[in-house]
Amino acid sequence: MSSPAIFDRLLQSLVAQLPSDQHILITLRFQKQAPILLEKLRALYGHKFAEDAGFIEWMDQLLRVTGRMMARRPADLRKLDQQRSENKEWFSTQHMLGYCAYVDRFAGNLCGVADRIPHLKKLGVTYLHLLPFLKARQGENDGGFAVSDFDAIEPQLGSMADLQELAAQLRSAGISLCADFILNHVADDHPWALAAKSGHPGYRDYFYHYPDRTQPAIFEATLGQVFPQVAPGNFSFIDEMQQWVWTTFYPYQWDLNYTNPAVFADITAALLQLANRGVEVFRLDSTAFLWKREATNCMNQPEAHWILQALRCIVEIAAPGVLLKAEAIVPTAELPAYLGSQQPLVKECHLAYHSSLMAASWVALAEQNTDLIRQVMQATPELPEQASWLTYVRCHDDIGWNVLRPEASSGAQDVQQRLAHVARFFAGEEGSFARGASFQASDPAAVHGTVGMASALAGLSAAKTPLEQEYALRRMSLLYGLSMCFGGMPLIYMGDEFAQMNDDDYRQQAGHEYDSRWLHRPLWNADMAASAHHLNSNAGSMLHSLSHLLQQRRSLPQLAAHQPRRLLAGMPAEILAFIRGGQDDALVYIANFSAQTSALNLSAGLTQAGLQTTRISWCNQLDQTIYSDTLILPPWSQVWLTKVIQSTNQPQHPIPSGVIA
Repeated sequence: MSSPAIFDRLLQSLVAQLPSDQHILITLRFQKQAPILLEKLRALYGHKFAEDAGFIEWMDQLLRVTGRMMARRPADLRKLDQQRSENKEWFSTQHMLGYCAYVDRFAGNLCGVADRIPHLKKLGVTYLHLLPFLKARQGENDGGFAVSDFDAIEPQLGSMADLQELAAQLRSAGISLCADFILNHVADDHPWALAAKSGHPGYRDYFYHYPDRTQPAIFEATLGQVFPQVAPGNFSFIDEMQQWVWTTFYPYQWDLNYTNPAVFADITAALLQLANRGVEVFRLDSTAFLWKREATNCMNQPEAHWILQALRCIVEIAAPGVLLKAEAIVPTAELPAYLGSQQPLVKECHLAYHSSLMAASWVALAEQNTDLIRQVMQATPELPEQASWLTYVRCHDDIGWNVLRPEASSGAQDVQQRLAHVARFFAGEEGSFARGASFQASDPAAVHGTVGMASALAGLSAAKTPLEQEYALRRMSLLYGLSMCFGGMPLIYMGDEFAQMNDDDYRQQAGHEYDSRWLHRPLWNADMAASAHHLNSNAGSMLHSLSHLLQQRRSLPQLAAHQPRRLLAGMPAEILAFIRGGQDDALVYIANFSAQTSALNLSAGLTQAGLQTTRISWCNQLDQTIYSDTLILPPWSQVWLTKVIQSTNQPQHPIPSGVIA
């Protein structure tokens, strides 16, 4: 069968259940996506069928299901699809701001989240990531990441009707709802896993299962371990099956077998169903682990990218107002692939966490040296079209320092010693200001992840004097300022806007006591939220500083994701400096990551970067101070400079010591 005939057949399967007035629009979407969709799915699954006709029949069924989901898509979401199809870069402007929280910790349940919308609006939030709220496994469930049902809400959090109502309210407020969608695994009490346990051969093949340890041992020879202390190994023996099942994370999370085309089809249908409920962004969990191959670490395999690229094609056809976000905590060099590429043009996820930038910014605080951030920035390519980074300071997970091994090993210092020192520093050792803790800390020789709220890691918990408190708040503002200026969508983690502290009570909560990540998953602190109205409180000072940074960001188009970025060379080790925007409208970010005041010859540095400095002064957008030559940077401070044409001799002033920014 010729390709045009195949495309026509698949198109007819897609539109068969759609009203005729949608056919022209959907045909245009399909024609644009069909070649790459067919190419990727044929590469993944063509060999699974005895002949090509069998593969095309499977594609037929996949697109019939897709068409059925499209027919059920509410009118207001179809309207949103069309609006965003006409403005494909809508999510990459300087106006975008993310916020991340657990439903129960933030507001009790889904209905309670609606009561927090005024707070989110005041911050300027345009994207709300609610951590797992789908029905999870009974008992241990990895904070909700062991999903038992893709089409049900965890009962204590509400119902599907509550989700749809919340999504509608958020949408009316200009806020897109982001949900976790766990691609790599399901809980061991998910219907697919229960069917596999009962002996259903079709559902057994939804998972990797082996009669003995022979094949697992071959894989284990090159596999790492995610949780070596609490969940060692990558395979679990399942009594009901008398077989070994692949379980990368925990024994109760069974890895899905994406070599089975039925898995891809069912996962796609589940995602589209949630998109019809009003979810506008999907955080695709554990994307790096989707494909397994002997003699590798089973991460970042080409087929994992093909899966995501095919999923992107289907979303572009069925719900183009929806974004896909890759949760791939991998070294910088392997990260850009999750966004696709410009040459050749390949679209993958719309967003990806820049975990290396996040980790490197904390290293810079510990070492009072920005070399590592600069290396990460130099290794970060320009964004492809219709893609953006998600830049963040903290999240619900630990900070994994090993993601920085490639950059951290470039100097003379031993990489293991360097990263182990950083991990100990943020665990509060070696006289540091930080008060975090180690994650999975039983092996003294390992480089442990770090847990703790940003305020604790920045030194607020340990601060004993007003100056120490001010410096801690400056460090937090410094990291958030970097996340706002780097280029992408910045994300606030719940509680950081109030400099909320660690939650030491997790040790007394059943199910949390053995997972130290709950240290930085506190309940919403109503007292701190109330005290934030008073600027003389730490909560008020932090909220004021963060709000001010965000207000300035929104006024500066140079900070949109796709604006050019380049480092300023010749800076002292403690200084990070880079330019956003073009030569004529440049914004210069300069920050001091040290406890010492630093003085810079501003004119010399900018001239070396090729910027005009004759009769040019520079205005710090954070406090409107004008500079023309010498720039004085107090400890842990930052400036966002834009050009001012000199008309008279203008005085310059250093940043007042009491200004957090």
